[in-house]
Amino acid sequence: MKVVLEILKFIDIITLAYLIYYIITGLYALKIKKKIPTGDTKHTFAVVVPARNEEKVIGNLLKSLNAQNYPKELYDIFVVANNCTDKTSEIALINNATVIEGKENIKSKGDALKLAFSELKDSKYESYLIFDADNIVHPEFISKMNDAMCAGYEIAQGFRDSKNPSDTWVSSCYSIHYLIHNTFLNKARRNLEKSSFINGTGFMMTKKLIQKRGYDSKTLTEDIEMTVKCALYEEQIGFVEDAITYDEQVTTFEESWKQRKRWSVGTVQCFKIYCNKLVKKGIKSQEFACLDSFVYLVSPIVQFLVAISYVMHFVISMAQGQNIDYISKGAILIVWYLISILLSASAIKMNKKHIRSYIKGIFTLPIFFLSWMPINMIACINKGQKDNWEKIEHTRDVTIDKMLEKSYK
Repeated sequence: MKVVLEILKFIDIITLAYLIYYIITGLYALKIKKKIPTGDTKHTFAVVVPARNEEKVIGNLLKSLNAQNYPKELYDIFVVANNCTDKTSEIALINNATVIEGKENIKSKGDALKLAFSELKDSKYESYLIFDADNIVHPEFISKMNDAMCAGYEIAQGFRDSKNPSDTWVSSCYSIHYLIHNTFLNKARRNLEKSSFINGTGFMMTKKLIQKRGYDSKTLTEDIEMTVKCALYEEQIGFVEDAITYDEQVTTFEESWKQRKRWSVGTVQCFKIYCNKLVKKGIKSQEFACLDSFVYLVSPIVQFLVAISYVMHFVISMAQGQNIDYISKGAILIVWYLISILLSASAIKMNKKHIRSYIKGIFTLPIFFLSWMPINMIACINKGQKDNWEKIEHTRDVTIDKMLEKSYK
């Protein structure tokens, strides 16, 4: 019993250190820092859109890309049609995009990107911009990413916003989650003058970087994997706050479970592959990004341990006949709930959003985060084994003009 108690105490220390780390780094989001200056040079871009049966939404994305405030002769759009059986390719061609037909062995977004980079390796383009088919893009996106290139960044993440924050409590929680990620993770690291995180869509990579480092995603989370590789290669990821992508969030808990399970499995896969390399590189070079990536990758494991610790504390107390102080434990949960509301409201107001658009998520975000614990437990128990990629259905018909009228950003 004594050994078990010591292990639980050790888990509590790890959890506390984990929380303190993110509190300290997150506070740097409050720091005021100048944005990336306007660049003098105009670079060329290939816009790459992996798509699998996305006829319901891809038209709005392509229209927003065609309406960019950037010289039309300096960028082109390429849709990687991944074994599509609908009108995705036809819609792409109508909207001035070039279609790259996916092959049968494409099983993930990472595979689709690898095919696109291979097809375009000898092209005129200096950089790639990556979007999902359900996105719509702010008119200044390419211009702001061009500024990032002029500032010396070879890879940069834009601001990932939401186009349906008020649909359901699930989509609202997702929207708040990304505001928190943008603010207290990426913006905080930009203010620290450290590397930010790639976040799935709305990001830029130069051709030079891919030629130098290659592109071969081995996990279900190609964005996290790319972030980790940049840490190992000492390639700083920029955060371009004014390069905005509006993303469609899932609306049902079932879809959310499926999507977050894939993310957690991919994170555990990255931990298995890159953990030792990050530790060795971090110790050898004292590179902050290696420590930062390691802490990020260890998140599912920390949540898994917290869940076990919580249950074991109850079991031991009951086995020893101790009276459980339900009042104090309830008070702790209430405080945690109020902190979650404060964090949500802070992220919303700091990004000049309307509280009413996120009201469903503000009060349910703790439930959303708690539901991630069993998902992470499954991912850890399965040791990050390869999960089957399942398509998330996208149906939200929103144009860029409607988004700009709503003034979410």
